[in-house]
Amino acid sequence: MTDTDTQGGRIVKLAVLVIAALLLFAPFLFQDIRSLEVAARICVFIVLVASYDLLIGYTGIVSFAHTMFFGFGAYGAAISLKQMGPGWDAVIVGAVAGIAVSVVIAIAIGLLSLRVKAIFFAMITLAAASVAMVLASQLSHFTGGEDGITYRTPDIFKTATKLMVNDEGKVARLFGVKLNGKLAAYYFVFASSLILFTVILRLVGSPIGTVLKAIRENEARAEAIGYRVVAYRTFVFCFAVVIASLAGTIYAIWLKYTGPDTALSFTIMIDILLMVVIGGMGTMWGVVIGATLLVLAQYYLRDLMGSAAEALSDLPLLPYVLDPDRWLFWLGIIFILLVYFFPKGIAGTIAARGSRA
Repeated sequence: MTDTDTQGGRIVKLAVLVIAALLLFAPFLFQDIRSLEVAARICVFIVLVASYDLLIGYTGIVSFAHTMFFGFGAYGAAISLKQMGPGWDAVIVGAVAGIAVSVVIAIAIGLLSLRVKAIFFAMITLAAASVAMVLASQLSHFTGGEDGITYRTPDIFKTATKLMVNDEGKVARLFGVKLNGKLAAYYFVFASSLILFTVILRLVGSPIGTVLKAIRENEARAEAIGYRVVAYRTFVFCFAVVIASLAGTIYAIWLKYTGPDTALSFTIMIDILLMVVIGGMGTMWGVVIGATLLVLAQYYLRDLMGSAAEALSDLPLLPYVLDPDRWLFWLGIIFILLVYFFPKGIAGTIAARGSRA
């Protein structure tokens, strides 16, 4: 019996189903623009973090260049849409270009570096990501430099687009929500992310997923029983970067803007690592929980602290400690507590405790 078959595993799956349901109906449950932005970001980062968990959680590969491949997909779509115009042909060309560049670089890094020890491979990927960040900033005539690129997406995603109209010729509403291009863009992000996440789940549940776990647990033993470790590592590295590149393309279509801060920033890499650790390495259900919690904290922790500081304004010291400008400090405290009480991540620890029970 696996951990996901235990009571704890069922609790984790139930939590994931609740998150999935909330994301599915997000435009109708949370009708402000900010909430929709949060929901779309959660969808994209679930896929991005799941692809990274394939490397670090399932195969034991530590890479600091995952954001670089995410950026290739985003810049591929951005440049293509800017040059070719807002058509689906531009989206496809940009996505394919992003994937092609990502795979070529991944194969080069993999074949040259996956034979070395983990720390050296991590440093090589960090150097590659730094070079990509510098190039994106300096090749301003091509990438827009620090200002990035703004562009138009296919017409169906325009806010003014009417998916349905009423008898008066106005945009139709469903439960008070306008059926317009913004809604179409969100469900494009949701559906695309769901498909990619399902593909990752299929890989993890296949015999290849079992081999990857064997390589993570004991590389020498996996090599001894006949598995070509470097070939498997190179394959999963390329597979993960393809998913990351596609996630970048999806996010670029949603934002209608691509720049170093939104696609290549090392801050994104740190967020990915935090999401994996919070949810639990080596568990795809934990990815969903970790990505959701961290994105919600990044968007709403400051607001919660502001409300708490205002409510406790008559008390000494507490309003100062809960000042919204100190939200990163409290985010760090929360992360430390999560690591202490959930050493295997939220999903991993709950599943393990349920198994012991």
